[in-house]
Amino acid sequence: MKELLFSRIDQQQEELVQIADYIFDHPEIAFQEELASKKLTHFLEERGFKIELGLGSLPTAFKAVYENGVGGPSIGLLCEYDALEGLGHACGHHMQGPSIIGAAAAIKELIQDKPYKLVVYGTPAEEGGGGKIIMLKEESFKDIDLALMMHGGPATQTDIKSLAAVSLKVSFKGKSAHAALKPEMGRSAFDALLLTFQAVEFLREHVKEDTRMHYTVTNAGGPNNVVPEYAEGSFSLRSYNSAYLDHVVERFENIVKGASLMTETEYKIETEKRLESKVPVHKLNDLLMRNADLIDAPTRKPSREKTGSTDFGNVTYNLPGACIRVAFVDEDASSHSKEFVENGKSERGHQAIISATKILAGTVCDLIHTPQMVDDIKNEFKATKAKMAQCKN
Repeated sequence: MKELLFSRIDQQQEELVQIADYIFDHPEIAFQEELASKKLTHFLEERGFKIELGLGSLPTAFKAVYENGVGGPSIGLLCEYDALEGLGHACGHHMQGPSIIGAAAAIKELIQDKPYKLVVYGTPAEEGGGGKIIMLKEESFKDIDLALMMHGGPATQTDIKSLAAVSLKVSFKGKSAHAALKPEMGRSAFDALLLTFQAVEFLREHVKEDTRMHYTVTNAGGPNNVVPEYAEGSFSLRSYNSAYLDHVVERFENIVKGASLMTETEYKIETEKRLESKVPVHKLNDLLMRNADLIDAPTRKPSREKTGSTDFGNVTYNLPGACIRVAFVDEDASSHSKEFVENGKSERGHQAIISATKILAGTVCDLIHTPQMVDDIKNEFKATKAKMAQCKN
């Protein structure tokens, strides 16, 4: 069956590459990916998938469904297609959709002897917009047992952990006064912000070593001869464990309260965005890599122990999921770089699309023909998440 799948994907290669090049040549930033979403859904609609273009509040999100029989596993295939403003497809998102739809089409055409459901989700605005966070809030992904993705990169591998991250805006309101004539009448909001910054530095010594804390001033409150009535800062707190991040956030909130108390100012903390940590599922990672070995995918490496923050983490915090990264740039290249852009339409880039399509199709084939794998993956996810929840301090 896998030989048949891989052969069918080779036959689709030209069309899949053309779709990828089209998305690359027409970069669309977060929430504006109209051309990409229509291009991808048109391919699937022509092949008999039931299309829903526009999900909830996101007009460029989509869902494409095919169901063969009843009672089998429901497998989600997720793709991104947004570009970076001013850089184009410097993160390789133009590769994801063609790989996902190519795998889905091959599976639908060739696997008819087992019950299963394929759900292709188009997920806009990964680059800063948090599209998957919005989709989760609006009830997407509840119809799938697990989620698979692909991403271009410097090596073919999977990820074990991703950083949970919360972005916070903190503002203080004090009382203005002339800094030279009546400083005693003032209550400095900027002093409160500075005390918060300093306390974060003290906190660094007393958190787990993989915790990250960043901050900057977004509003300093005005000229130097006036006690600032208002000041505002931006903060980002990160951990590889969402439960532990909750603990860090609690301690941070106490810092802000203390700064407010010391300066006799009022404070406000606003959560702007929250990205969850990935719950690693080694069985699913291993399955992807076995299929990568099967097709002799380029530059295969062991799983990355740690990676950055992504809204796919929010999905994989709620249900089992994994992303196969496929090599198409040199090993020292990083995403959001000119190397990703320069190789986006290269032969290496095109081959990475086909390699990812075959890896995904082979993995889905295994899951359909061995439903116990899905149960084992779901059980591992539940056990790992429960264990992570115990590490909250």
